[in-house]
Amino acid sequence: MALMAPPTSAVLQEGAFEEKGEMARMYYFVGAIEIADMVKTTLGPKGMDKILQSVTSREAGIQVTNDGATILKSVIVENPAAKVLIDIAKTQDDEVGDGTTSVCVFAGELLREAEKLVMQKIHPQTIIQGWHMATKVARDALTKAAIDHSQDEAKWREDLMNVSRTTLSSKILQNAKDHFAKLAVDAVMRIKVTGNLDHIQILKKPGGTLKDSYLDAGGFILDKKIGVGQPKRLENAKILVANTAMDTDKVKIYTTRVRVDALNKVADIEEAEKRKMREKVEKILAHGCNCFINRQLIYNFPEQLFADAGVMGIEHADFEGIELLASVLGADIASTFDSPEGTTLGRCDVIEEVMIGESKVIRFGGVPVGDACTVVLRGAGAHVLDEAERSLHDALCVLNGMVKEHKTVYGGGCSEVLMAKAVDDLAAKTPGKKALAIEAYARALRQIPSIIADNGGYDSAELVSQLRAEHYKGNALAGLDMADGSIGNMQELGITESYKVKLQVLLSGAEAAEMILRVDDVVKLPPRRREG
Repeated sequence: MALMAPPTSAVLQEGAFEEKGEMARMYYFVGAIEIADMVKTTLGPKGMDKILQSVTSREAGIQVTNDGATILKSVIVENPAAKVLIDIAKTQDDEVGDGTTSVCVFAGELLREAEKLVMQKIHPQTIIQGWHMATKVARDALTKAAIDHSQDEAKWREDLMNVSRTTLSSKILQNAKDHFAKLAVDAVMRIKVTGNLDHIQILKKPGGTLKDSYLDAGGFILDKKIGVGQPKRLENAKILVANTAMDTDKVKIYTTRVRVDALNKVADIEEAEKRKMREKVEKILAHGCNCFINRQLIYNFPEQLFADAGVMGIEHADFEGIELLASVLGADIASTFDSPEGTTLGRCDVIEEVMIGESKVIRFGGVPVGDACTVVLRGAGAHVLDEAERSLHDALCVLNGMVKEHKTVYGGGCSEVLMAKAVDDLAAKTPGKKALAIEAYARALRQIPSIIADNGGYDSAELVSQLRAEHYKGNALAGLDMADGSIGNMQELGITESYKVKLQVLLSGAEAAEMILRVDDVVKLPPRRREG
């Protein structure tokens, strides 16, 4: 007689448990679909915002945003499938900078369709094979529809403007999207050779309105003040950037005491400290600089010495600011000053103190890295400025990607319905159960324009059916005009998206859904016990 295998509960450690088959799959489906449903109301030009508030700390601030990446990064989830979607959204944000909500929603809709097919007793591997075929056809249709105007400078710049407007139309900047689209395109065109987004600095200053924001081309702004008694304007600057202690060299060991038997010896100690600081300042001045920027504080005595020598001293430049500033100025960040010949000084045409609103800042004009620039954001408050920065950063990332991959596709649900049509044509030619999976893939693609229409308060079923009919009539430029809730020509309306972003949404969403669909077993392990 054959021996029976022990039940899983007898094999696993106490406290662990296992879910198999349908129960495991449903557990994953529910988690992933729930995350997709949470962010789908933010999709499109009329998407709603979310308030993110920490419940662990009373002092923690709130965030008001409709940026999918920001929302998903802030959510703490237990469901593993939900974590997969959050990771995919983070990857989308890192790779192309936009489309985080779309990729999450697309994966969620694929899993919603897969759930129905599994309930019809269709094996997950059959569904996955159908999805593979559908993804290939959808990708080919998207690539075929892509437009490349890189050979025509005027048309390509118009494409950049249209893509920038489309990206910003779903953000807080939509009411000033023409202003910010031009600002973003001008900034990205400056860095098109290096492609280094770090050379575009975004400085937030409360006050005014969003339309008061501007691009300071060829300048870098440091949000600090020039020292007391020092020159407020400097031309042909030679700059030493440092990260060193500029306080008197006191004994800094905790609980250490210095005892003296006479007051004049205290004066001797103070004089010795000043002498050491004076020697350090002389070594700095020996580099031939006329501006000294330090990461740390510059105390009163060295500040006085710099002022007497006619050197501009700028203190307490933060870590990120000073690293970026050193890069833009072409300088080394020094910490010792014994070998002036081995230290590279930064240079710029002019350093001056300027006013932005009610704040004084330091502007470096004519920096050696010619593509460096600063975007100054103005707005009603900190929450508005934070969301404006996130929105502008998305647009800059998308445009920077377009400098390398010039192709564009039409938005407003046009590309999704175009791909869905190609997938439906494939389903009509495919025998067997795979055809059902391919049809489900097409329905998931059509859900994107349906959700965009729902978020605008329009009749999604009516609009998507009209849009589908237009594409079957051969009108491949038809898409949703969310201004009046009708079907419009995307080419005439200038609703254009980056081909790279759209392709990444398609591939990443399909891969995430496939990974979750392959799971048929969930094993939860008990927490590790402390011994002793």
